[in-house]
Amino acid sequence: MAAPPASADAPRLPPPPAAAGDGPHRPAERSETACEDRSHAESLDRLLPPVGTGRSPRKRTTSQCKSEPPLLRTSKRTIYTAGRPPWYNEHGTQSKEAFAIGLGGGSASGKTTVARMIIEALDVPWVVLLSMDSFYKVLTTQQQEQAAHNNFNFDHPDAFDFDLIVSTLKKLKQGKSVKVPVYDFTTHSRKKDWKTLYGANVIIFEGIMAFADKTLLELLDMKIFVDTDSDIRLVRRLRRDISERGRDIEGVIKQYNKFVKPAFDQYIQPTMRVADIVVPWGSGNTVAIDLIVQHMHSQLEERKLRWDMAALASAHQCHPLPRTLSVLKSTPQVRGMHTIIRDKETSRDEFIFYSKRLMRLLIEHALSFLPFQDCVVQTPQGQDYAGKCYAGKQITGVSILRAGETMEPALRAVCKDVRIGTILIQTNQLTGEPELHYLRLPKDISDDHVILMDCTVSTGAAAMMAVRVLLDHDVPEDKIFLLSLLMAEMGVHSVAYAFPRVRIITTAVDKRVNDLFRIIPGIGNFGDRYFGTDAAPDGSDEEEVASTS
Repeated sequence: MAAPPASADAPRLPPPPAAAGDGPHRPAERSETACEDRSHAESLDRLLPPVGTGRSPRKRTTSQCKSEPPLLRTSKRTIYTAGRPPWYNEHGTQSKEAFAIGLGGGSASGKTTVARMIIEALDVPWVVLLSMDSFYKVLTTQQQEQAAHNNFNFDHPDAFDFDLIVSTLKKLKQGKSVKVPVYDFTTHSRKKDWKTLYGANVIIFEGIMAFADKTLLELLDMKIFVDTDSDIRLVRRLRRDISERGRDIEGVIKQYNKFVKPAFDQYIQPTMRVADIVVPWGSGNTVAIDLIVQHMHSQLEERKLRWDMAALASAHQCHPLPRTLSVLKSTPQVRGMHTIIRDKETSRDEFIFYSKRLMRLLIEHALSFLPFQDCVVQTPQGQDYAGKCYAGKQITGVSILRAGETMEPALRAVCKDVRIGTILIQTNQLTGEPELHYLRLPKDISDDHVILMDCTVSTGAAAMMAVRVLLDHDVPEDKIFLLSLLMAEMGVHSVAYAFPRVRIITTAVDKRVNDLFRIIPGIGNFGDRYFGTDAAPDGSDEEEVASTS
């Protein structure tokens, strides 16, 4: 389990410059009096080296997962996330894996703090922080008893589930969602509910044994060892275990001397050789962190994926419409409702009324493509009736905000107990690319048939991103149904080309998209007309405008 030796020692970045009048830190001299009682845990703060405060504020920082609020809280401020740009190409497949950073070092060396400082300084959308602490193995009854008496070695490589760590990191690098165990340090056990994380542009994996497995090392694009003085690490561990994990001083010191310190000398410190960079003094070394961030920016720039919307528009000209497309039969009734909602003079009340009628017809039409099987029921007259019943497990609706949520009532009206998820995708006005800002999907969605709803699809960019999100959550492609009141041929082709097994269902398809990628003749901005909000100055379609409900 020991990490392989490196061909050369990792570069050791310089320690942070000392402030005027600062002498060497001597935490051991004070820890004896500071640890007399658990109530004194907070007094240990003054023994730690100061974190630099001279850093200039950054524009934003980002950290995102499905089960947590889309924001990052730092000591100075709360920073909301920016949207995640496309992480896949026009074929719908990921072109480059996420950039994975490994942070190793001794217990309480400041790995998590360094990770958060890197996230704050990076200023890139969608960063996932994955802690090795989540991957302790499930203890047997005997091991639980040992842990209760501070006699179990949690600082040994065998204490971690490396198979689960490797499989989780692989999926995150591929942009997929993962379920991560939540470890309870008070009871030394995994909690029942696991946390869901979603793939990101950057993954930061931190832990004491981050470099102790060969397979795991191969997944890391950058390896950073946080080197902090052992006295400081002991003080931090005392403070943390007493105040956060309900331990007593005697037990913490016993565990440190028996397991933590020997494990550091035998398993952790030797892994410094495989690190690309060694950061002395941990989070206090802002100079080192800035150098790391500069290097990461250059690496991320090489991996950046740019969409060519013009190329996407011309890729499928003159091609026949795909067989996966189903258009609601254009009866006089359907044609009449389209006439009303397309008319710019139609009042908002009329627009909403006839849009809802079309949505109901569209949903009913889409349900006919679900799998059904033969079944026999008995009528009140005591006679058998050979009928059909739904052959799937469950139906889930997912709306692309904001216009897509207007289709939810129609779905609920015809699907009893349907589950609903939401995805917020907005267009970046500088790059023209779609960006994923928020998602909330039901648990175990991978087992369901998913009805993906958006009222208009012009280029298909937002729809492609939404489908990619569902695939990343392990929903089979042939179980996804994309529903829209109006689509452009370009959008139909784009989605069908990238995801040939997704069923596309609409009430009408318009042939043209103008130079600004808006459907012609179109329907206008569906969200603005439905909700009564002010239209964009150029009258753009809902899919192409950054808007929220």
